[in-house]
Amino acid sequence: MMATLNDFLWGQVLIIVLLAVGLLFTVASRGVQFRYFGRMFSVLRGGMRHESGHVSSFQALVVSVAGRVGSGNIAGVAVAITLGGPGAVFWMWLIGLMGMATSFFECSLAQLFKRTEPDGTFRGGPAYYLTYGLGQRGLAAVYSVLLLVTFGLGFNALQSYVVATSLADSFGIDTWVTGVCMVLVLGAVIFGGIRRIAVVSEVIVPIMALMYFLAALVVIVLHISEVPAALWSIVQSAFGLEQAVGGGLGAVILQGVKRGLFSNEAGLGSAPNVAAVAHVPHPANQGVVQAFSVFIDTMIMCSCTAVIILLSDVYQPGATEVDGVLLTQLAMGSHVGAWGATFVSVALVLFAFSSMLYNYYLGDNSLSFFSNDNPLVANVFRVAVLALVFWGSLQDLSTVFGFAELTMGLLALVNLVGLVWMYRIGMRLLRDYDKQLRKGGEPRLRPEDWRDLNIDAQSWPE
Repeated sequence: MMATLNDFLWGQVLIIVLLAVGLLFTVASRGVQFRYFGRMFSVLRGGMRHESGHVSSFQALVVSVAGRVGSGNIAGVAVAITLGGPGAVFWMWLIGLMGMATSFFECSLAQLFKRTEPDGTFRGGPAYYLTYGLGQRGLAAVYSVLLLVTFGLGFNALQSYVVATSLADSFGIDTWVTGVCMVLVLGAVIFGGIRRIAVVSEVIVPIMALMYFLAALVVIVLHISEVPAALWSIVQSAFGLEQAVGGGLGAVILQGVKRGLFSNEAGLGSAPNVAAVAHVPHPANQGVVQAFSVFIDTMIMCSCTAVIILLSDVYQPGATEVDGVLLTQLAMGSHVGAWGATFVSVALVLFAFSSMLYNYYLGDNSLSFFSNDNPLVANVFRVAVLALVFWGSLQDLSTVFGFAELTMGLLALVNLVGLVWMYRIGMRLLRDYDKQLRKGGEPRLRPEDWRDLNIDAQSWPE
C-alpha cells in the first residue's frame, strides 16, 4: 500500500508539480537564479558579518547546506544511478536548476513573514508564511506536523542507520557503539540551540564540502580523457538514447527527480525554516543565498559523487547487486586505493551528522509553532531525537524510509500549494529588490511599504 502511494505521489504528481512550479518561478522572475548568480557571492561576503545576538546570513547558509548535503549526496546519487542509470543525474541537475528559483521564493517569503522571539532571534518558515501571509493556520498546522514527522523524527533515525551500517561495514564498529557516540556528540550541540548549531555548522560544513570536492577533482584529473564519454553517457541515458535500466525513460526521470528533491530539498519548505533566522537587510538577500545552497548541493556535491561512480570500473549498467554507500565506497577505492573507501565513510559521517543538526532544528521549529518555545516541550523533543538516533543505529529502516518518503512528498505538496498561492507577494518582493538594486546601494526592506501585509515590523528595524 505504502509503495503504491509513493509510486503515485513521486511517479506522477510531484514530477509534474515540481517542474511546473520551478518553471513558473524561473520564467516569471526572468531567471532570477541565473540573473543573480554573480550577486550570490557578494551577498555572501556581506553576510559573513555577525550582528550581536543574531545568526548571520552565512551561518544560515551553512546550516541549510548542512541539511541539503547529507547521505543523499553519497548514497542517494548512487541509488539514482543504479536504478535510473547515468541519465538520472541529468534530471537531478534539471530539478536543481529549477529548484534554485523555487528556493529563492520560499526562503525570501520565510524572511518576509518571520517573527522576532523574546531573546531577539527570529523564527520563520512555511508554517509562518502560510499563517501570516495567507491566513491559513490549519494548513500551517498540517505542514508543521509533516515537518516534525519527516525531518525531526524520521530522517534523523535514517541518517543514524546509514552511518552505523557504513562504519560497521568499513571498520567493523558495532552499530550500538556508533549510536552511543552520535547521541553524545549530537546532544552536546542541540542543547545549545540554533546559535550553537550555526557555529558548529560554520566549521564542519565548509571543511567537509571542500574535502569531498577535492577528492572528486583528483578522480577527474586521473581520468581526464574519460570525462567527455561519462558526460555524454549522462545525456544519452537522460533522453532514452541509451537505456541502462529496466523501466525505460520513466525510471530515469523518476529517480532523478526523486533523488534530486531528496538531496536539494528545493520546494519542500525545509530550508526556509533556517533561512528565516538570518539577520539580513532585505528578504531577497537570503533568497539569493539559499538559491546558491541548492547549486552547491546538486550541481557540485551530487556531481562529485556521479563522477566518482561513472569514471570507475565498479559501476556496471543494469547491475543492481551493489548500490548506495557501498557503490560509492568501492568506486572511490578503485580510483585511489583502499583509503578511498575509508574517506567516503568519514565524509558520510560528517555529512550525516550535519544533517542531523539541521533535522533537529526543523523539528524544533515545527514544535515551537504549537508550543511557543515551551522549555519542557523542547527538552522532551531533544531527548526523543537522541533516543531515535540510538534506535536508528540498531534497526533495518527500510519501512521507515518508505514512510518518510511518503510524508516528504506530502510536505512538498503542501508547501508548493502555499508558494503558488503567494505568487503575487513573491513577485512583489522580487520587484522591490530589483528596483532598489537599479537605483544603487544595498536593498533594504521598509516596513511602511508592506503595511497591507501581516509582517512583523520589529524584525525589520532601520
